[in-house]
Amino acid sequence: MKKLIFLLAVVMTFNVTAQTKSELLKHFESYYKEMKDQGDVQGVINAMTHLNVIQPSQQRSDTLAYVYVTEGRNLEALNTIGIEKNVSDSDMNTEVKAIALKAMNQPELAVEFYEELFKRRANSYVAYEIADLKTQLQDFGSAKAKVDYGLTNVKPEMKRAYYESQQPYEVSLKGALTYMKALIVFNMNQKDNLDQAIALLNDAVTMDPNFNVAQLSMEALEARKVKEATKE
Repeated sequence: MKKLIFLLAVVMTFNVTAQTKSELLKHFESYYKEMKDQGDVQGVINAMTHLNVIQPSQQRSDTLAYVYVTEGRNLEALNTIGIEKNVSDSDMNTEVKAIALKAMNQPELAVEFYEELFKRRANSYVAYEIADLKTQLQDFGSAKAKVDYGLTNVKPEMKRAYYESQQPYEVSLKGALTYMKALIVFNMNQKDNLDQAIALLNDAVTMDPNFNVAQLSMEALEARKVKEATKE
């Protein structure tokens, strides 16, 4: 009799727990939808965190990490999904790791994930990011190869944002790739490639007159050219 009572108690407890879990899932799914509709990012994060605790899912973790990284909360994004490289990682998971590691000034690690993205879906955006990281790592040959790919495959509607000035601005991705090529060409052989780098920067500014960093770089190289000429 005691065994039967104990068994009934266990079954009832299980049913109550299952019911509570189901109710919590419905509650936080509704809460998530409401926060998403309101555009409340922190509310979305809270809802997804609760949902992931109640019913863990890699897809949910990836999405949560993506929300973190779009908010510039890179450490939280990486704490959510880790920095390990796995063949089973989703494209979103790989992209989050790439973006977060680059933002945290970890070019050696970031470039691995961008290269994995490039293998999966090569495009001019990813080519630019790899070229930028390879330039930081002084692997100029690989950087130039990616820029050349990017310029060959870039579409007119593709854009890239820059944030080095007080007011962020957007330029064509073709202009951005041309600017990146100028930096690479100059760094590969500063003395011999100075004129070519200036010409490329001029092309970038011609494409996008608001391209502040390209304009400043061109002015700096032109000043350097004048200075070197006076020494001869």
